[in-house]
Amino acid sequence: MRVFLVRHGDADADIPEGLEDEARALTSRARLALPGHFAPLAARIGMPNLLFMSPLVRAVQTATLLAQALQYEGPMRANRTLFPDGPVGAIEGLLADRLGETIVLVGHQPSMGSTAAHFLGLGSFPKPVQPGTVIGIERPDDNLAAGKLIFYAAPGQPIFEGPLVENT
Repeated sequence: MRVFLVRHGDADADIPEGLEDEARALTSRARLALPGHFAPLAARIGMPNLLFMSPLVRAVQTATLLAQALQYEGPMRANRTLFPDGPVGAIEGLLADRLGETIVLVGHQPSMGSTAAHFLGLGSFPKPVQPGTVIGIERPDDNLAAGKLIFYAAPGQPIFEGPLVENT
């Protein structure tokens, strides 16, 4: 299974009047920059079987921009397990019946970093998971062994493909 963890793009700091944090949208700068960040990753990601996203506005917008960059026309499913503090165990549940597939998960911090660490068998993910970061992981179908990093791509930085060394 190939899993691509994506942190939503940079969101407006202001919460729309009368609404909650869930309604915060991407900044106009993020809406313009993310397609350029995602486009060169399209060949590395390939065509997903399914894209899951947090139902928060900024994650839905990020997922839509990513789907456009991938020319993905398949299902995009909002799921509450991808909320900012979503437990890794619940995220594992999303993947239970998806062996051998390519799945994209668009969510928030700290859950994207925690999930990456869990999938890679690390105590913590050793790189910053900034807005717009994409982390590709190859997971064994039996889920018994640690996965392998495919790449780490933070906006404005070179794509990292080397082995990760956990911070101690």
